[in-house]
Amino acid sequence: MIKTRMLRNSLLLAAVGAAFAASQLVAQVTAPAPQATSPLDRSNPAASTQDPNLSGHPVPPTLTPTERIPLAHLKLPPGFKAEIWSQGHPGGRTMVMGPKGTLFVGSRGIGRVYAITDRGGRREVKTIIQGLQEPNGLVIHNGALYVFAIHRVFRYDNIEDKLDAPGQPVEMTAAFDLPATRHHNWKYVAFGPDGKLYVQVGANCNICELNNGTHAHIRRYNADGTGMEIVARGIRNTVGFDWHPVTRELWFTDNGRDWAGDNGPQDELDRLPAGQDGAFFGFPYCHAQGIPDPDIKMPNACANVVMPAALTGPHAAGLGIKFYTGTMFPANYRNVAFIARHGSWNRSDKFGYDVVVARPTADGKATIEPFMTGLLDQTKNEFYGRPAYVNQLADGSLLVSDEVNGAIYRISYAQ
Repeated sequence: MIKTRMLRNSLLLAAVGAAFAASQLVAQVTAPAPQATSPLDRSNPAASTQDPNLSGHPVPPTLTPTERIPLAHLKLPPGFKAEIWSQGHPGGRTMVMGPKGTLFVGSRGIGRVYAITDRGGRREVKTIIQGLQEPNGLVIHNGALYVFAIHRVFRYDNIEDKLDAPGQPVEMTAAFDLPATRHHNWKYVAFGPDGKLYVQVGANCNICELNNGTHAHIRRYNADGTGMEIVARGIRNTVGFDWHPVTRELWFTDNGRDWAGDNGPQDELDRLPAGQDGAFFGFPYCHAQGIPDPDIKMPNACANVVMPAALTGPHAAGLGIKFYTGTMFPANYRNVAFIARHGSWNRSDKFGYDVVVARPTADGKATIEPFMTGLLDQTKNEFYGRPAYVNQLADGSLLVSDEVNGAIYRISYAQ
């Protein structure tokens, strides 16, 4: 049903989407195509007994009408309320807030960066950059917008003063020297409490042996791209991380391998313990809470591996994670992490499509509990939206981006 609805939307709204794109003043960036998937992939789909026709879920390139945004499906704990905060940004995923109140939104396949401004309670959406290869990685620093698109890096200085005409950016590609492989290399980036810029580099395969010095890790840099260090290794695909507000330890989501069965290995929520920079988290030899890989085998595969703080479900595709520091929500939500689970593609019975809470425990682990549900109909095995990232507003409310509907929900609380 969801595919039918997407096709109908595309046919009905193609003209609207074209007019929307044409009306925007954008910075055009011509980006060469990155390298294809690594030929080293050694997964064995036949051994998983899964349906070989499983495939990803395409993102509609056109606007979703308000009446088709699945707000009525959302379910929250008592006292919480959801509303549509903005819409009209197809494929929007990552969210970062500028110092002057502009929300910048990145995307993957659609290749755009949006800017959302508040006009007296009404949100105005502009496409400010387009033509990039998967510009998922956004961060604001000293008024400049950094845009990471696979291996290319651009910096737009004083961006909030130039939303109508961003102009030519400063290209920083050579300074960051990121691999050009595309598989699992759409970026997530953020400045940490140490003032360093942290950058993810995913595995360039589903499952393969690789060079941990070039792929499957998290790096950190100075803001100008100098001083690169690798802080965590053996990470297949993290596109979301944050720092605990009290311990300042790095926590990150990690998407597990595909074609090893419907039920796993489960995706992970990982924590980098203090003082263990460079720690190894298992990929490709060890998954979840100590499961050796069936295709890439080695003796004592899980020895010296940092085990997950929690498992987040089979093929759940956890993306954005944010620790809550506001005061709007009840006190028991302070310093817990909200995680957007994008939802499975490599599973016969769909899983995820929600937002969960990860509550850290005294032993460095975490418990997982539901928070925003309703976008998955398990009886019909179909979904209505795909949460991608979360972001906290100054008033303590929470924004959740829905990539498939090009919308952002605002979650608020009132007794």
